[in-house]
Amino acid sequence: MSLQLKGHFVFFATNNVNKFNEAREVLAESRIAVGMLRVKSLEIQSESLGEIAQASVMEASEKCRLPMVVEDAGLFVDALNGFPGPYAAYVYRTIGNKGLLRLMERIDKRKAEFKSVVAYFSSQLESPMCFEGTVTGEIVRRERKATNKMGFGFDPIFKPDNSDKTFAQMNVAEKCKRSHRAAAFRKFAEWYK
Repeated sequence: MSLQLKGHFVFFATNNVNKFNEAREVLAESRIAVGMLRVKSLEIQSESLGEIAQASVMEASEKCRLPMVVEDAGLFVDALNGFPGPYAAYVYRTIGNKGLLRLMERIDKRKAEFKSVVAYFSSQLESPMCFEGTVTGEIVRRERKATNKMGFGFDPIFKPDNSDKTFAQMNVAEKCKRSHRAAAFRKFAEWYK
């Protein structure tokens, strides 16, 4: 049985409440309501964030039979030839911020990009729609967190261009003004409405 919803509403398949809060903040700008669904899905291994997001949204949509978005992101560090890239979540779980900073101890050029792909699928589409967002910045020399414990993942070591704060030092509203995820969700919202 398929649930039909009217109006501007979408489900976000994620287990990460921080990602959900960012998406909710951005989508609210366009008056799109979003619900969080914790759906276990197999994340394929690929060099392409788009392929990962498309496979995930297809599986989540098939399980729930609802209009669905998923988001996949990666951190691409120039001096490390794009590492960790689409494997950022795994690298964070295994070596964390301290491990990545150790890899960069003697590196002066610290340019990096955060990239995000939001994939949407519903029964009215033949294939998922993808929306990309990118933010450039640099890897700082030590973790910088806010006292209110904002940020997650590599946020404490990534400082976007034209900012004196890392993502972890920003509140959700500040981060949503400049993040890769916010840019991708804004493109989705513009298309969705």
